[in-house]
Amino acid sequence: MAEKCILFMARTTRFHEFARTLTQSLGVEVSLATPDSPNAAHDFDLLMLDGDGIRNDRIDQIAKWLEDRGGIPMLVIVDDETLPSLRLPAHSRSDFICASASPAELEARARRLMGDDDSFNLDDILHIDNLVINLATYQVYLDDEPVDLTLMEYSLLSFLATHPNRAYSREVLLHRVWGFEYCGGTRTVDVHIRRIRSKVGPQIAAHITTVRGVGYLFKD
Repeated sequence: MAEKCILFMARTTRFHEFARTLTQSLGVEVSLATPDSPNAAHDFDLLMLDGDGIRNDRIDQIAKWLEDRGGIPMLVIVDDETLPSLRLPAHSRSDFICASASPAELEARARRLMGDDDSFNLDDILHIDNLVINLATYQVYLDDEPVDLTLMEYSLLSFLATHPNRAYSREVLLHRVWGFEYCGGTRTVDVHIRRIRSKVGPQIAAHITTVRGVGYLFKD
């Protein structure tokens, strides 16, 4: 991976050292920029973006800028508390990493986005009728059109779809998908299920079954 360059875009210096760990682990150059002054003086192979204070519409604009530069991939660093509101652009080559992640995870995600990881395979693509879930890129397509899911909606849908024919309680779904006891209570699962059903259409929504007194089940 020699000669490759990563552009790290951030408004603060809080993750500069974290980003620079890639200089040694991957042998790449790490250059700095800000979201308000993104123009790079030279080409780069991956954009790392500190998502702190960056709205989703600005992330969309940055993704379009990267597309105009030849489809450069993007890795967004997200604070754990803002993870539920993150939306990655559907047609971009993008991924996210939590701010609490280790340098080893940062290396693995950067390596995959730059095409130096051969771990991707057909098992990462899940086909359900006219729906396609790409488990490697966190993207969902319905009749070849992207479905605009929030990260939590995607996480809930992909979890249920990859664990079919088994009923899960709302409490278990909160633990398995959100990873913590959500302060809004278990009814937030119902809200997310309702939004997912409205976005994926009646054919796919019919796979998501409400189990009275328990929770939800995905029928394959």
